[in-house]
Amino acid sequence: MEQKSLFENDTNQPLASRLRPRNLDEFAGQKHLIGEGKVLRKLIENDNITSVIFWGNPGIGKTTLAQIIANKTHSEFINFSAVTSGIKEIKAVMEQAENNRKLGMKTIVFVDEIHRFNKAQQDAFLPYVEKGSIILIGATTENPSFEINSALLSRCKVFVFKPLETEDLTELLKRAMTDKRGFGNDKVNIDDEILTIIAKFANGDARTALSTLEMVVLNGDVDKNGEITVTKEILEQCISKKSLLYDKNGEEHYNIISALHKSMRNSDPDAAVYWLARMLEAGEDPLYIARRVTRFASEDIGLADPHALEIAVAAYQACHFIGMPECSVNLTEAVIYMSMAPKSNAMEVAYIMARRDAKEHIAEPVPLHIRNAPTKLMKELNYGKGYQYAHDYEEKMTSMPCLPESLIGKEYYQPTEQGMETKYKTRLQQIKEWKKSH
Repeated sequence: MEQKSLFENDTNQPLASRLRPRNLDEFAGQKHLIGEGKVLRKLIENDNITSVIFWGNPGIGKTTLAQIIANKTHSEFINFSAVTSGIKEIKAVMEQAENNRKLGMKTIVFVDEIHRFNKAQQDAFLPYVEKGSIILIGATTENPSFEINSALLSRCKVFVFKPLETEDLTELLKRAMTDKRGFGNDKVNIDDEILTIIAKFANGDARTALSTLEMVVLNGDVDKNGEITVTKEILEQCISKKSLLYDKNGEEHYNIISALHKSMRNSDPDAAVYWLARMLEAGEDPLYIARRVTRFASEDIGLADPHALEIAVAAYQACHFIGMPECSVNLTEAVIYMSMAPKSNAMEVAYIMARRDAKEHIAEPVPLHIRNAPTKLMKELNYGKGYQYAHDYEEKMTSMPCLPESLIGKEYYQPTEQGMETKYKTRLQQIKEWKKSH
């Protein structure tokens, strides 16, 4: 057991460390995993944990939950860092675990940032997990499907940790103000509104929330009686954020995403980048923005520039791979491209028109000649009779109608003269003229 130095004082530790939960009841968030009656909670309470992977963003409790398991289990618990350990260290720990197994003792090995291990290092765990020498708990911020060997992953249950809700973080901050490990022994005046702003600013990260709280309290105004007062001005100075009123669940959220969308539609890259920055700097999820940009690529550009969709999807993948703050430049590239691209809403118009007819003609039967006929009975009922296989014809198309009879002649896609869509418009006219003449 590690002993403290005579000179070591808990109050010198960061607030996030001092308030680290000691049990499941103090644990903030992740109710879908460790709420009453949930599988993971039962496994922990019964000291019956199996090999698992904890996947989620930084600061949302993966390592903390592993430490709670360590405090609760009767097994030997070995803390292992993927950053500082290599094959040699892994083998030494595995030998120790194998000896424990022979003595009838279980060994739990916690590997923080397991995605940092290469294939060979991960393979070193595999035989010991297979024969039960160790119970592996891996923590990762990366998608396990991509970063963990499939053989090892198949032997572990993946638990997905979600960013903490604002309510969870607000509750945690309030506890920090009353808990003696936090500021419970101090006289601090801080409004609930400020705690809520800090919770929103933290964007689901408990460590960020507690670190921000500690910063604003330490920089608060102190009177002659030693009483500390925290104001909004102090909060803004500490976190250097001017967009504190941005509410990811409120009206301003929708106002600003609307402003981004309409700036891109109006081919205004400067305004578009400004609204992008407003969202990102206020803590908006970059993947949410990337999804909206992907929608825009088809809704407002479409075939006027087919590369727009490729750029939008690539930006989404970049946000997924590297996250904030690095992915801000990927989103900037996508937003500026969308703003500069030629515009066409032909995709949106085509779908809206088709959707209306689909709803009004919901029972319209599929024409017999384009129905599938996998069975003898279907063929006897004339399914597929008269079907013309386009590849059998020199022009690679036929005059065969494919719409229901009542809708023949309907035109949903109406290409514009913008960008590359001019080429598609010419091609479509040629197709229609050929079919009309045949």
